[in-house]
Amino acid sequence: MEQVSASAIDVNAEHIKTFKDFLLSYNKLSEMCFVDCVSDFTSRSVKPYEEKCVLNCTEKYLKMNQRISQRFQEFQMVANENTLATQKPS
Repeated sequence: MEQVSASAIDVNAEHIKTFKDFLLSYNKLSEMCFVDCVSDFTSRSVKPYEEKCVLNCTEKYLKMNQRISQRFQEFQMVANENTLATQKPS
């Protein structure tokens, strides 16, 4: 039996965590847009206004998520710079 290195296990665990995070986000988006946009259950087809609503909802959610990620990265960079500045000897 082949032994798996600890770094390979860590990489696998990180991939699994990333995939789980993606699925949670996808499910949240799906539920939120479905609840907000789908109201007519009298037919099997998706109505044009429902489709437009879902597209708008998805676009808005993704843009919001991207903006939050950018702000978080900016915050992390400032925090790291502040940490480095306090660690430098005077």
